[in-house]
Amino acid sequence: MARKSKNPATTSASGKRTCRFEFQSNEARTVCLAGSFNDWQPGATPMVALGDGRWVKELTLPPGRYEYRLVVDGVWQDDPRAKETAPNPHGGVNGVITVG
Repeated sequence: MARKSKNPATTSASGKRTCRFEFQSNEARTVCLAGSFNDWQPGATPMVALGDGRWVKELTLPPGRYEYRLVVDGVWQDDPRAKETAPNPHGGVNGVITVG
């Protein structure tokens, strides 16, 4: 389960903001984020294992609306904790984050 953290986002001088993604799975061996921020490349944005099944990734993104999915052990998955979603053409839903 991934989520965008409620922690205040950090804003850089260029207007980019740091967004934190988290996922919990004791069984996962690899977890990546794929989305409009990385041209939907499934291995381009790996999450970091923190132990105890916790995975995390921070991305610095310019303002905009981004859709994403989780790729867990090579399998694309919906983010069940996404606050906002959008249907995708593959029968699932993409998580949506908006960077202000």
